[in-house]
Amino acid sequence: MTAVEEKPTRLISGPGMLLVWFYGVMVVGAVSRSAYQIATDFQRAPLAYSLSAVAGLVYGFITYTLVRGGETARRAARVCCAAELVGVLVVGTWTLVEPSAFPDATVWSDYGMGYIFIPVLLPLSALYWLRKVEARQGAAA
Repeated sequence: MTAVEEKPTRLISGPGMLLVWFYGVMVVGAVSRSAYQIATDFQRAPLAYSLSAVAGLVYGFITYTLVRGGETARRAARVCCAAELVGVLVVGTWTLVEPSAFPDATVWSDYGMGYIFIPVLLPLSALYWLRKVEARQGAAA
């Protein structure tokens, strides 16, 4: 007899769908921006362009985990959102303290000011949402 697999709990219901949309937009923005900059002028600001590419990959992975759903995906999304927040805070502070290290901006420069601070607000919102989903699932169990 085979064990019946439970259907993964959806993480993208309600406000979670808005998070997926924002993360999807950030994937397109960060990946396309960094791909163009790396392809055309990488030597100008290799650190900045590489960090933008990393941001795009992080956004992509978080989008995937939110869409995938389930407990493992929720945990992975939480870890990645926390890492994203740390990255935004470190790079944002670094760009303010040592602007000469960044001849061009990254997605996370100045805490995402070039992206209307979405890079700092998005992981905070996602962490809040994921915690709320976890509490709701815990109460239902």
